[in-house]
Amino acid sequence: MSDTIRHIQLSSVVLPLATPISDAKVFTGRQKPMTEVWFLIAEITTADGLEGVGFSYSKRAGGPAQFAHAHQVSDVLIGEDPSDIGRLHVKMLWAGASVGRSGVAVQALAAIDVALWDLKAKRAGLPLAKLIGAHRDSVRTYNTSGGFLHAPIEEVLENATRSREAGIGGIKIKVGHPDPRVDMARLTAVREHLGDDFPLMVDANQQWDRPTAMRMCRAMEPFGLVWIEEPLDAYDYTGHADLARAIDTPIATGEMLSSVAEHLRLIDERSCDVIQPDAPRVGGITEFLRLSTIAAQAGLQLAPHFAMEIHCHLAATYPIEPWVEHFDWLDPLFEERMEIADGRMIVSERPGLGVTLTEQVRSWTVETAGVGRR
Repeated sequence: MSDTIRHIQLSSVVLPLATPISDAKVFTGRQKPMTEVWFLIAEITTADGLEGVGFSYSKRAGGPAQFAHAHQVSDVLIGEDPSDIGRLHVKMLWAGASVGRSGVAVQALAAIDVALWDLKAKRAGLPLAKLIGAHRDSVRTYNTSGGFLHAPIEEVLENATRSREAGIGGIKIKVGHPDPRVDMARLTAVREHLGDDFPLMVDANQQWDRPTAMRMCRAMEPFGLVWIEEPLDAYDYTGHADLARAIDTPIATGEMLSSVAEHLRLIDERSCDVIQPDAPRVGGITEFLRLSTIAAQAGLQLAPHFAMEIHCHLAATYPIEPWVEHFDWLDPLFEERMEIADGRMIVSERPGLGVTLTEQVRSWTVETAGVGRR
């Protein structure tokens, strides 16, 4: 007889950030500095006593909404076979169909979906990447968290040195400052600091209009960047496509899109060279894998956004050599650390995602709910 889902524990967790974070959206007045990240954590227990853990997240707003929606729909999984992940994902979608298939509606499901995949891999005694089918046991990794616009350039350079010495294989800095001279001065300083051959990326966080983006992208061509990220509004498919055709430097985008359907427009309109889906934002691992198959067929490079604990496994399954973003913000949530060596992030050999929650998570938990029986 198949194992069944007995209990799902949901936790809303607020992770405080040590330093308020500012990118271009703050400097243009569209957002306040980020001081915390909300996480929705799902812990699934089966009748046989097996456990899986997953998470999704939101920055600045949306955490309580994700928690509430997940609580409403998760009871449809009680008594179900946890191995039937695709069917269960559709069942949850239909349970919340009136609020659609993007945004909070799918981000709430992502934590549960990830927990189901973690559980399935643990049952098989395999790392998640091996369960899905890995192309490699490590992935190129780059650091973003040291290059935000609120940091003085001296601090950015120190962070870059520290990351490089730690084995990080690339550095990304934030641009999109209202004064383009600031962007160019910071980029020049970082390129000179790293040397011509070290992989360097920039991220404008959607803050340029079309004429500005064209000018800035052309001005940045001589810097030999791996990519220019989110030069335009995330939903400006046509503008991104025009840039991708006009600029030799690869154009990257996709992290802010919250469904597979939205990413399909990026692919159909050839709006990017590097696609940057985020599994927690698009609905979990099930949806990410559906999208990555299509992206690979289109010949796109892959660089998943944030959540390296999930994306290291998923990037390892992509047929084209990918990048994974290194953020240490989530370190307080997990007992384990991602291993970095020679510019690459090593795929964990532990079963499942290979992470366990810390006790600190409990102290940051602001709300809990359970469905089923313990």
